[in-house]
Amino acid sequence: MTNSLDQIIPRRGTNSLKWDTYPEDVLPLWVADMDFRSPQAVLDALHQAIEHGILGYPIGLHNEPGQRAELRQLLVERMARLYHWEIRPQDIVFLPGVVVGFNLAAHALGETGSTLLVQPPVYPPILQAASNAGMKRQDVPLEPRRNQQGLLHYEIDFDRFEQAINPDTRLFILCNPHNPSGRVFTRHELERMAEICLRHRVAICSDEIHGDLIFSPHQHIPIASLDPEIAHNTITLMAPSKTYNIPGLQFSFAIVPNEEWRRRLETASQGLTSWVNTLGWVAALAAYRDGSEWLQEVLQYLQANRDFLVQWVQNHLPNVPITNPEGTYLAWLDCRPLDLPSSPYTFFLKEARVAFNDGKAFGKEGEGFIRWNFACPRPLLEQACERVAQAVTMKAAG
Repeated sequence: MTNSLDQIIPRRGTNSLKWDTYPEDVLPLWVADMDFRSPQAVLDALHQAIEHGILGYPIGLHNEPGQRAELRQLLVERMARLYHWEIRPQDIVFLPGVVVGFNLAAHALGETGSTLLVQPPVYPPILQAASNAGMKRQDVPLEPRRNQQGLLHYEIDFDRFEQAINPDTRLFILCNPHNPSGRVFTRHELERMAEICLRHRVAICSDEIHGDLIFSPHQHIPIASLDPEIAHNTITLMAPSKTYNIPGLQFSFAIVPNEEWRRRLETASQGLTSWVNTLGWVAALAAYRDGSEWLQEVLQYLQANRDFLVQWVQNHLPNVPITNPEGTYLAWLDCRPLDLPSSPYTFFLKEARVAFNDGKAFGKEGEGFIRWNFACPRPLLEQACERVAQAVTMKAAG
């Protein structure tokens, strides 16, 4: 299968946010979806559902017979197998997206005027969740460092983290693996954050959508898996969308051991989120049941792409700090040393015809940065590198 991942599949004209936002001469390496075909098992299951010919309302979100119950049990077994985390089928709440999930958590657990804690630079919708729920946002930025290899690495200042909590802080949205830094937080880091939140009675909502996309030797640890008391204080959000490249099907789930919090989520969702679409159910079940071999091959390909990109930046843009992502398929580059005439996003879009994510969307700590999605066939990645190098060279030449 690995060779097929080099295949460039035309996506323009397919209602693709990634490919149809920019003109045809622009290479889009921005929004986080992959340019690889989804697992064949998923496509086969979707074809079978379409061939049936009727796409009616799905059954409700509780006491589901057949495939719905099978999916719950599959997720229970998955958490036990991967993380030694014992959950119950009733702990799972199905949702049409992780963004929906942390916004519902803010509405359910926050109060108007209370405070929500976040760690920028971070995924833009996380930054917006507080205002969506009438809450105040408290930023406690991750600390950028340079490691021995000169690579950009983000760390947590735990004293600063705890000092940012005030008496009206109700919720902390954790992003792990962290987007855009690519950090996969260690057990020690997670324990420290969880302990601080428990001590100050701050609920945790953990966005773990990239939790299956981890590079060796790192390991994803759901923060709720550390301890039952931490689990009771945590809403964990996961999805097959990034993992199996099916984000357009809008399927995710929350793991909520706290029964009262499940009721609050359900109350907050009334009239807003009633069910996950029929094809999302079908794809999720097929992905989790039969997609593991596909995922392992994609992970190997992504790790090779990551290594290629990091090495290329170090060789051709030696003054530009870049992360070495421990998870996700997103690299984070500090382009400020290039002294560009405009923001790096604007410069590379105009001069290189490559679209990245603008770092400033991830918070003020992202000013002068770009986020580079390397989940694409290697020929596209190499072409983008060539365009970037040429643009920088021409700028330097005046």
